[in-house]
Amino acid sequence: MGPQRFKRQFIVAILLAASIIWLMRSFEHEDADVARTMPLLQKYIHPPSGKGGAWYIPPSWLENATTAPESIVDAAKLASDKAQAPERQITLSSIPMIVHQTWKTTDPQTWPPPIRQSTESWLRAVEQDQMAYFLWDDEGINQFIKHFEPGLETQFYALGSNVERTDVFRILVSKWIGGVYGDMDTEPLRKPKSWINASDTQPWRDPDTGAVYRSTKPVRAIVGLEADCPPGSDLYWRMGYTHPVQLTQWAFAWAPGHPILQMFLDRFSAAMQERSNQAVDPLVLTGPVAFTEAVQSSRGCLGAAHYGVQPRERQIRQYGVETRNRPVGATTPSSAGLMEEV
Repeated sequence: MGPQRFKRQFIVAILLAASIIWLMRSFEHEDADVARTMPLLQKYIHPPSGKGGAWYIPPSWLENATTAPESIVDAAKLASDKAQAPERQITLSSIPMIVHQTWKTTDPQTWPPPIRQSTESWLRAVEQDQMAYFLWDDEGINQFIKHFEPGLETQFYALGSNVERTDVFRILVSKWIGGVYGDMDTEPLRKPKSWINASDTQPWRDPDTGAVYRSTKPVRAIVGLEADCPPGSDLYWRMGYTHPVQLTQWAFAWAPGHPILQMFLDRFSAAMQERSNQAVDPLVLTGPVAFTEAVQSSRGCLGAAHYGVQPRERQIRQYGVETRNRPVGATTPSSAGLMEEV
């Protein structure tokens, strides 16, 4: 090896070593910055709590617990059981004070900065109101499916994208555990515990029919609207919606076992059996369209309800889900929604 070649290799090695050292120090600086500006991510999420993701159950919920859960499924079952106490439910509802989110990993260092920020906001609400919190990773979702819905596993993993699987999982975790689900790119504008107040549950009159709806039962579902257009116009499809009034599913809240959730799953399973190898629009198969149609087909199970799937022009009672979505390049408040009592 000539001296010139050796010199070049030596310089390359020095530059490579310097680059590695710089990258390591950059990561250390970023770690310290996240810990300083977003302390709740470090406190509740990383390192993960155990198999399947990260979770937090308030110590006051665990007074009589004999063993600590080792997996996220066991932790969720424990939290669901403890949340049956009325003081651990959202005010005026039977919705447990549990927040669910999903992401591929529980390492905030690998997340985009907006996701860190929005998750920190959810954790702030969790800490202030002593809610339980679950961040499900891919392994945790797989555990959940195998434990609660093994008959749906083949169809679930036949879906073509993680987005579709997330659409179905949020329904499943709401059905079996209950609580608040929020996409990672959303953040609460108001703490979930205060999403409902006494005036929201007062009797209301349908301006079209004159019928008065009243109920003394606890609220069991809170859902938001993403489209609210006049049904007689073409505005909704020009805006890219399938229905004039369309529900969102990137944030909602449920009491466990709600029949609308099973309706969605039944319709999903039937659609998967029928579709064969034909591609189906995810919005129609598992997304807002599928969710809206499941709710519409469930009117018979709603009973006397604050049921607001009607256009704004009819002056409906509207209830905000009190979150905002943070898509790339924009921050958009959620539309109003429906609050249902069964």
